[in-house]
Amino acid sequence: MILAALIGVVQTIVPLVGAHKGWRGWMALGEPAATLQFILVAASFVALTHAFVVSDFSLQIVVANSHSDKPLLYKITGVWGNHEGSMLLWLLILVLFGACASWFGSNLPTSLRARVLAVQAAVSVAFYAFILFTSNPFERLEFPPFDGRDLNPLLQDPGLAFHPPFLYLGYVGLSMSFSFAIAALLEGRVDAAWGRWVRPWTLAAWIFLTVGIALGSWWAYYELGWGGFWFWDPVENASFMPWLLAAALLHSAIVVEKRESLKAWTILLAILAFGFSLLGTFIVRSGVLTSVHAFANDPERGVFILAILAFFVGGGLLLFALRASAMQAKGVFGMVSRETALVANNVLLAVSSFVVFVGTIWPLVIELASGSSHWALFGGVVENPFYAIGLFDRPEQVSVGPPFFDAAFTPFFVALSVLLPVGAVLAWKRGSLAKAVRPMVPIAVLAIALGALAFAIQSGRTALGPIGVILGVWVVGGAAVDLWLRTGRGALQARLRRLTRLPRADWGKCLSHAGMGISVFAVAALLAWEDEDIRVAQVGDRWQVGIHEIEMVGVRSIEGPNYFGEGADMVIYRNGREVGQVVPEKRIYPVAQMPTTEAGIRNGVLRDVYITLGDPQDGGGWAVRSYIKPFANWIWGGAILMAFGGFISLSDRRLRVAAGAAKTAATSVPAE
Repeated sequence: MILAALIGVVQTIVPLVGAHKGWRGWMALGEPAATLQFILVAASFVALTHAFVVSDFSLQIVVANSHSDKPLLYKITGVWGNHEGSMLLWLLILVLFGACASWFGSNLPTSLRARVLAVQAAVSVAFYAFILFTSNPFERLEFPPFDGRDLNPLLQDPGLAFHPPFLYLGYVGLSMSFSFAIAALLEGRVDAAWGRWVRPWTLAAWIFLTVGIALGSWWAYYELGWGGFWFWDPVENASFMPWLLAAALLHSAIVVEKRESLKAWTILLAILAFGFSLLGTFIVRSGVLTSVHAFANDPERGVFILAILAFFVGGGLLLFALRASAMQAKGVFGMVSRETALVANNVLLAVSSFVVFVGTIWPLVIELASGSSHWALFGGVVENPFYAIGLFDRPEQVSVGPPFFDAAFTPFFVALSVLLPVGAVLAWKRGSLAKAVRPMVPIAVLAIALGALAFAIQSGRTALGPIGVILGVWVVGGAAVDLWLRTGRGALQARLRRLTRLPRADWGKCLSHAGMGISVFAVAALLAWEDEDIRVAQVGDRWQVGIHEIEMVGVRSIEGPNYFGEGADMVIYRNGREVGQVVPEKRIYPVAQMPTTEAGIRNGVLRDVYITLGDPQDGGGWAVRSYIKPFANWIWGGAILMAFGGFISLSDRRLRVAAGAAKTAATSVPAE
């Protein structure tokens, strides 16, 4: 790692000097340096993984996060189930993206590629310093213990084996968008070719973030035993904010590529998207905000990450301000056009991200403002100005929870869903709203009709469900109509043939938009139509929940490879007929001395039956929670469809890295 850090320093300086001077040999140094960085960091990561697999308890990190009886899968996931190992994984992915820019960026202009690799190396150098000085995963113990203290039992789950790596691929993938933005600012040129080059990297990061968020939501649903899929926890928000900004950046880069407009906005989004990724790292590891799955509680580490955030985002914004004159828009467009729709899309996504940011950070702001009546300032002590003006007279504790986020965030996503189908079919430069809306009329009629049907069927329920039906059908149907309109005119058979020959990017766009519509509908349906029952149940009891009946047949002892506990045999009936059995569990992990709840879930296409087993009661019986969760799996199905659509688009020949872009000849002079 130390050797890789030294190479990273060289890669930061030499290609930048070469690009400035036009020295081709110096610029070319970035490519082998990026590959060598990746090889060295990969060797470090393999060494740490080997230590976990063989239970090498001479390493402090293995003692704290592993145990000899732990299954092999969780020994491996223990590598990134802690602060130090997860930062090494972060660094590995960071240098992997830099190496990919070297391997697959041959069609980039030489000077731009050199600057991209140098900026990417600068980011990696900052994290080398962070790991080596504050978070060394290879610290050894002088007297190794006989066994370890085990990994947090909540993290011993297949969902958590894959959730962090995918999230990190998304977080760190946005560093490439940042590097392209800073490199373009250094060159003083942002054009259509740049928009084409930055899109694949942003799309790849967005895909990984989508999968990572979906896996985390799915894990929370079945593992935590609360029955929820999203809790607006600070760590959840930390991944959601860059996802929203990455989606905005993707759509904004399209306008840069097609019309050479929104250049400054696109550069700003690239800087902010990576900035919010760093902010998420700060939230997870500093301990400034309480979270059920934060990695660390160390102010020193938090200050270091905050310094990295300030340097790169602050430096990027300063460079952005200095180079604003180089980003003049060339294309003009009318008020009614696809460009305008994409601008509206960007505004809604960016504002919704800002709403999440405010709700996440507000408790910290209030605590800082009201936590003390006096502040230490410039070596002295001054009265807190907020106390002086009478705004606070005692420390305030503020909690921002789901009610705020639901009320403040939902309107923006509803507006986005309404706009999406029409905006996608508007013409570039100057369009006709009437012409765009006309083919959408049948979809609008169908959506309203199905929403009215849902409203008529439900009784005594919120209007959220019917609204979700309308929005879901509108977005999915709109995506299908958009795809069909791309086949042009003519006979049905000819249009079907043209449909199969459409570019993959068109199919990917349709699938991603449809996936969003499905998820919007599923979230609304689950929140509106969920049934819940909480009771103390005796063995042999049978009770009604929604259209199902549940019978508690018995409670038995269970034992796993590194846990023990009790499991309840539950039989599920519908219309008097048995339709399934589940076994909710209460587990105890003796090494970690931690209990966990494993929900018993009967998954279905239209609904899940979700049962959790609570504690035994003094008067006999067990606390049992039972839920009927309609369309729960559609939430993650929609998310996976969004990611799959992104993957299909990424495989399009036109969207591969620098594909189709003219390679700019670079003038060079030999280094003296």
